[in-house]
Amino acid sequence: MFNTITDDSHVKSETIQDVAFKLVEKQFGQLQQQRESKGRSILLLGSRGVGKSTIINKFLDRDENPRPTLALQFSYGRRSRSSEYGQKQVLNIWEVGSLRNTEQLVEVTLKGQNLSTFAVIIMIDLSQPHCMFADIEKAYGHLRDILSKLSANSEKLITKKTTATTVEKIPFPVVIVGGKYDLYMNFEPEIKKQVCRCLRSTAHLIGAALFFYSSTTQKLVKTLRDTIIYLGFGSTSRPFRLQTTDYNDALSIWFGTDSWEDINRGEVLENLQQINENFSSKVPQHPSLNDDSMSSANSEHAIVNPSKDPGFYESVIDEMRAQKDEELQQIVRDTKLRHKFETLSDHA
Repeated sequence: MFNTITDDSHVKSETIQDVAFKLVEKQFGQLQQQRESKGRSILLLGSRGVGKSTIINKFLDRDENPRPTLALQFSYGRRSRSSEYGQKQVLNIWEVGSLRNTEQLVEVTLKGQNLSTFAVIIMIDLSQPHCMFADIEKAYGHLRDILSKLSANSEKLITKKTTATTVEKIPFPVVIVGGKYDLYMNFEPEIKKQVCRCLRSTAHLIGAALFFYSSTTQKLVKTLRDTIIYLGFGSTSRPFRLQTTDYNDALSIWFGTDSWEDINRGEVLENLQQINENFSSKVPQHPSLNDDSMSSANSEHAIVNPSKDPGFYESVIDEMRAQKDEELQQIVRDTKLRHKFETLSDHA
């Protein structure tokens, strides 16, 4: 028996079982703290120049002008969480600069992740409706293909068969954000109608949330910030409760709250190809207008890698590029090492 002297000077008996219970409780709390210290992760990918870096800077309260993301950028944020063990929550933020030839970079961010604490924000440039769908297909295709690759038996890619369609849903939250809404809002009503129908169909098909965003509109900035907090820190309150489906307004549609009846008068679009065909018949797609999709095939003197051409040599830029390349390689090496360690730990 252990004797504990209380403040009122009375002797209180404490059994070995009581002490053991407290030790187990303390160890559990420490284990939980270590588990949560790894934090949640969010991946931002989408159209080049749509404002991904600006969003990250605003969320992390960075007062700096964003620079173009060359490949893969990593940031993190922390917030204190009041608890008995003084836990701090960590949010890891990955940003892929473009969608062209970046599947390997997306794979780096997914390897070794706990998918229950992972989320993706896909940003689409609303100001470029004539080359919009190519970015949608690439972003979703990267996620789908990598998940299938990481899981040979496709357990991580959920294929849900309904009476009308086969829906491939990503097993973690995906939010589609239509960026540059301030430029898009002045388009012709028919264009806006078709863009909204296309994005709503895509979001509904893959089980994503959808809303429009502009860095010049404080209300939309707050909505996106609240959404990142919701995804990154596990907030229980929904970022936007008011659902907006009017194509003349900024869309805001939460997970699972849309329907084919409201989107397309009941017509079910079974896959992305059908959505593309439907959209392209109203808004012709010209992927070549997108910098990410430009082809140099028409140029007889096209250079495979312009950074290696001495005619484009710039010492400051080339040194910065070399530094970024080295940082990227280090991230890849660290991620592979962590993945191997976690794999060994799982089998231990």
